[in-house]
Amino acid sequence: METLTEIATIIARHVTKDGFQPTPIERVTLVRSSTVTMPMPNVFRPQLCLVAQGRKDVTLGDCVFRYAPGRYGVVTYDLPVTGQVIEATPEKPYLCLYLDFDPVMLSEMSSRVPPPPPDATSPPIGKTVSDASAGLLDAALRLLRLLDDPVALPVLALLAEQEILYRLLAGLDGARMRNITANQGRVAQVGRAIAWISKNFRERFSIERLAADVGMSPSSLHEHFRAVTAMTPLQFQKQLRLQDARSLMLAEHIDVMTAALRVGYESPTQFSREYRRHFGEPPARDIARLRASPGLAVTTFLKRYQGVTTAI
Repeated sequence: METLTEIATIIARHVTKDGFQPTPIERVTLVRSSTVTMPMPNVFRPQLCLVAQGRKDVTLGDCVFRYAPGRYGVVTYDLPVTGQVIEATPEKPYLCLYLDFDPVMLSEMSSRVPPPPPDATSPPIGKTVSDASAGLLDAALRLLRLLDDPVALPVLALLAEQEILYRLLAGLDGARMRNITANQGRVAQVGRAIAWISKNFRERFSIERLAADVGMSPSSLHEHFRAVTAMTPLQFQKQLRLQDARSLMLAEHIDVMTAALRVGYESPTQFSREYRRHFGEPPARDIARLRASPGLAVTTFLKRYQGVTTAI
């Protein structure tokens, strides 16, 4: 497809080294990887990811989403996931575009786009991957072309971004996109629970208290939370703790016991056991392997630690 080829060409021209490349377009980040990567746990924030070249897998709970050229993913909550580039070479690197959603712009656009019919409502899970429509690809291409037109960029970038949001709201992900700004209903209550755990994951909490705080019964919270995140609330908290500990050890060079205590574990033994189950190796060996791996892996975790939650 000519549109997708031009998107890949523009990304490749503006990202000449592996890693993340911020752009003059607010909320737009470009990514390149010239090699396959190890599985990289991270936290995705509400955003669009459009793959122009190469392939990757993203795992959320027990769900695996496969990206390929011309496929895009939508994330509607802050979610702990594991991503892995599975197809990339120096001659044909993995290339993708990230667009973080502006909730104000999205809310305003939602009020102008008719909602989908009830029978077209998508499942509530907070992440999905779909084939991009011609309209969505055209809008993404118009946005990226502005990188080569700095005079027009300040005027037209918002218009292109609004068109992308329109294409998403008017398409198969319309109902899911509206969940980002919803303030009523079960999905909104789960969103508040996700936000609370994401902010307080180092602290102990009870499901009963969290459920009461968001206006749900414990059984309802458990059911709907799993429907949105593919995890229970405690599994969600555990993944955030383990990812945070990994980032701390990598970025601050602290030892395993200190990292375990920092993220809320009371037992370093339990921490090491759960870390190994999640990442496949004991903490010290895993961190040593990461430090010896290509710079892209280390960059991913340093960006996570510094508060940048976009991931390959």
